[in-house]
Amino acid sequence: MSAIIFDHVSKHFGDFTALNDICFRVEEGDFFALLGPNGAGKTTLISILAGLSKASQGRTTVMGYDVSSDYRQARRAVGIVPQELVFDPFFTVRETLQFQSGYFGLKNNGAWIDDILENLGLTSKADANMRALSGGMKRRVMVAQALVHKPPVIVLDEPTAGVDVELRQTLWAFIRSLNQAGHTIVLTTHYLEEAQTLCNRIAMLKQGRLLALENKEQIMSRGAARTALIKLTAGQWPAALQSLLLRERDNGFEIKLADCNALEHILMTLRQAGLTLKDIEIAQADLEDIFVQMMSA
Repeated sequence: MSAIIFDHVSKHFGDFTALNDICFRVEEGDFFALLGPNGAGKTTLISILAGLSKASQGRTTVMGYDVSSDYRQARRAVGIVPQELVFDPFFTVRETLQFQSGYFGLKNNGAWIDDILENLGLTSKADANMRALSGGMKRRVMVAQALVHKPPVIVLDEPTAGVDVELRQTLWAFIRSLNQAGHTIVLTTHYLEEAQTLCNRIAMLKQGRLLALENKEQIMSRGAARTALIKLTAGQWPAALQSLLLRERDNGFEIKLADCNALEHILMTLRQAGLTLKDIEIAQADLEDIFVQMMSA
């Protein structure tokens, strides 16, 4: 069974189309990235998934439950970390999580709350008032709230926006462990190195349309070929390797590199030409390069 299904989902605000016939599935156990520039429709899609907004057309399910007709079951199946910091300033951290547990009818949830507090570095703040916390600590509580009812699907909408490196590392270590335990994770982020490191499948939205939906390896193969910047102590690029030369830059020669095995032939040719290698840098397009390339197409 698919964890999430968006079946021909569209959303209109008057004459403006925020989502246009979105169709894709997120499978159980996926670590899934939903990427796109501001205004692409990511948050609108998540709002429909959460039942906070109603699609103009189409159907959305979570763990087999329709988000409209099976709202209670669908809402129990998903935990969502919103972009905004929304909290009650009169509650402590622990009280916030206890009340959240109550919304889902969970009693005697203290052990799991303690586990979440420890894994998110909140134990020392458990009895602190929410309004006394820093922005980064409040962000941690938002994550804890989404996890308190142990949902099989977890949606993180820009969870590390504006937070420090410590929180980012703590959060991803915990989320990785949840994914390894079988939870389905959906991530939206503008930090594309996070998506490249963490996710196994990637969808890209542009202006409300689905632009790509592929495994990470497939989408990374869309990038430009691997290149190498070769710097010589002196001399010109040999004519025998002229077909590989892309351009001269940074006191070196940027060349196409089909694969790393091709380096052996290149270095041998340089030696035969009497040239001495000073330095070499090998580069391959990352997800950010591919994202910019696809969004500008």
